[in-house]
Amino acid sequence: MANIKQVLLPDIGDFPEVGIIEVLVAPGDRVQAEAPLVILESDKATLEIPAPWAGTVTEVAVKVGDQVHTGSLLLLLEVDETVAPPAPSPSEATTERPLAAAEELEDRQAPAPAVPPPATPQRLPGEKERSLPPVLARPSDRPGGRPHASPTVRRFARELGVDLSRVAGSGPKGRILRDDVQGFIKRALSQGIAAAPTAPGPFQWPALPEVDFARFGPVETRPLPRIRRLSGAHLQRCWLTVPHVTQFDRADITELEAFRQGQQDRAAREGVRLTLMPFLMKACAAALRAMPNFNSSLTPDGEGLVLKQYLHVGVAVDTPNGLMVPVIRDLDHKGIFQLARELGELGGRAREGKLSPSDLQGGCFSISSLGGIGGSFFTPIVNAPEVAILGVSRAEMRPLWNGKAFLPRLMLPLSLSYDHRVIDGAEGVRFTTLLGRLLGDIRRLLL
Repeated sequence: MANIKQVLLPDIGDFPEVGIIEVLVAPGDRVQAEAPLVILESDKATLEIPAPWAGTVTEVAVKVGDQVHTGSLLLLLEVDETVAPPAPSPSEATTERPLAAAEELEDRQAPAPAVPPPATPQRLPGEKERSLPPVLARPSDRPGGRPHASPTVRRFARELGVDLSRVAGSGPKGRILRDDVQGFIKRALSQGIAAAPTAPGPFQWPALPEVDFARFGPVETRPLPRIRRLSGAHLQRCWLTVPHVTQFDRADITELEAFRQGQQDRAAREGVRLTLMPFLMKACAAALRAMPNFNSSLTPDGEGLVLKQYLHVGVAVDTPNGLMVPVIRDLDHKGIFQLARELGELGGRAREGKLSPSDLQGGCFSISSLGGIGGSFFTPIVNAPEVAILGVSRAEMRPLWNGKAFLPRLMLPLSLSYDHRVIDGAEGVRFTTLLGRLLGDIRRLLL
């Protein structure tokens, strides 16, 4: 009897759905264990899904363009009897499902609230009546009602800034689906209103004029890479929802640079490339420990502050597909050479598009360095839900007055952007001042 096993999508982290961009096998193909079966593309990375067993593909359940989630069926595999591991028990399979999936199942089984008649939308004085497509009534139209949607849809709406109480559900018993949220955003944008206004009444988005550029000369239209599209949407949300302030400063790294250059022989023996970034990361870790508000996030309702007891820092990497921010974890428990090694490995995987979803999650603070390119100061965008990001530009020799004479010193430009709801200007300048002292004398990192 053939030993047919289902190949399910393993846990892909905090991603409700990812798209399939390539299917590498077809029915009848022989595959070895760990051979790639399909390639997924998340918000900022591509991910190969390997075969858990060796065998023959009997059926492929997905195609290019499908959106899948943890536990989705990818294909059926006739497993070689000699290498097939024992199948997990139902209890084990249940406990291995991610929490989000379990919550979605529970929400799906919960009884839906009664659906009231559709409410008549109110218009402002002088506002023209807008025609809306026929949709089911919203459960939240009932006084005190809660929109009926799964945790993944709620997370999706929250990331896009959509108030689910304004979305009509087309699912069973008025359930709000992912397509309903996307449709609401499209209608809102086409009508020139915000998807989630922060004050009563619609906020009018300025409409961009449609320009026929071909009237002025030859043009070529190219599709924007998917990673840039998704990153752009996230950056736009961060810019619109976070009240940014940017603090500019300079740090004297003359002695630090001399020390770094003196460690190049040891770095070569360690097999790592020792740049300024590991030192900067250690200094940021010490500053974050001293000023914990920078290592926090606002609660979803904006009424509280989540103070994190861990130190994970994202480092922006320039790749052919766009900007990616892999996360280095537990900075305060790692040395300079270990950080340099991890930074090199993650940067290489980022440029090859081989980062896993977990490599991009869990950051507390971000660093964006343009030192290898040039420039002086810039305004980095806070990577919400983080509350601060440090921008670093190219160091340059500048004359510095020591009280008696001007001396040439290597000065590093710092650009610290922060969420003004959490951090005020005085705290921002204290952070850059502390960071400058730490970089100016790395012996302070030992204190």
